[in-house]
Amino acid sequence: MKDAGLIYGYYLNDDHQIKPIDNLDRLDPNENYWLHFDYTFAETQRWIENHSELNPVVIAALLNEETRPRATFIDNGFLISLRGVNLSPDSDPEDMVSIRIWIDQHRIISTRRRTLLSAKEIALDIESGNGPTSACELLTQLSSELISRMSNTINDIEEKLANIEEKILDKNVYILRNDIVDLRRQIIALRRYLAPQREAMMQLQNEKHAFFSNEQRFELREALDNLMRYIEDLDSIRDRAIVVQEEIANKLNEQLNSRMYVLSIITAIFLPLGFLTGLLGVNVGGIPGSDNSNAFALFIAFLLLIIIAQVVILKRNKWY
Repeated sequence: MKDAGLIYGYYLNDDHQIKPIDNLDRLDPNENYWLHFDYTFAETQRWIENHSELNPVVIAALLNEETRPRATFIDNGFLISLRGVNLSPDSDPEDMVSIRIWIDQHRIISTRRRTLLSAKEIALDIESGNGPTSACELLTQLSSELISRMSNTINDIEEKLANIEEKILDKNVYILRNDIVDLRRQIIALRRYLAPQREAMMQLQNEKHAFFSNEQRFELREALDNLMRYIEDLDSIRDRAIVVQEEIANKLNEQLNSRMYVLSIITAIFLPLGFLTGLLGVNVGGIPGSDNSNAFALFIAFLLLIIIAQVVILKRNKWY
């Protein structure tokens, strides 16, 4: 029965022979192997601390909940932290899933808290006899899988922005404000981790003490190129989103100014009418026309003439 906390465990060999690791007590340290743990299990923590024979710095990094993408050469091996897009159902893509990796020439130990589809895909390849045959090859494939799975998320973000750009032509742009804010939040969250991940991949590829073959270095460089392209795409989408947000703000200001203009015209027309009606409505003696039965009709006609005169003046001056 597989040890608690051990998600995947396989010996890696050139003949693609499937040799799963179910019991860590019978682990053969003389063979190449991959162990993938859920670090939240107490059994995982005890094994890594007491039986992995790793540097205390590496142990702390493998069990640390908060990580930032990095690649550090230590004790003839690499300590690596990478992040992948969260593709689980009903999850936010920008809520990225982290994986912590220790790799040397003969073994690779990785830990995570949440499910990472890239690691699952590699395990399925190993089960089918088409998986990696060494720790370096597994790391190379894992890095490529993590980065390639970002393409759909970035394409979805770009498509959402394109839809907003189309809708901005409509008059009602008020409802688009929240959409563009959410989109920019996703872009910021993704780029927050992709930028340091780029640096980690560059350090991993350029490290002089690395034990990767030329072909594996080429694959890492291809993964790095894809990652840099995704970051450039995010920068382009971010700039477009800023322009769209400014355009939405401009349209909202135009709508507000248009409504204020209409209210100003109405106020300008009724201001003298209100003054006259207020003046003649005071309750004192001497109001003209108080003894004339036709005074009210004449006053209404006078107000209509004022309205007509105002409209003519406003139109002649092209104020509306």
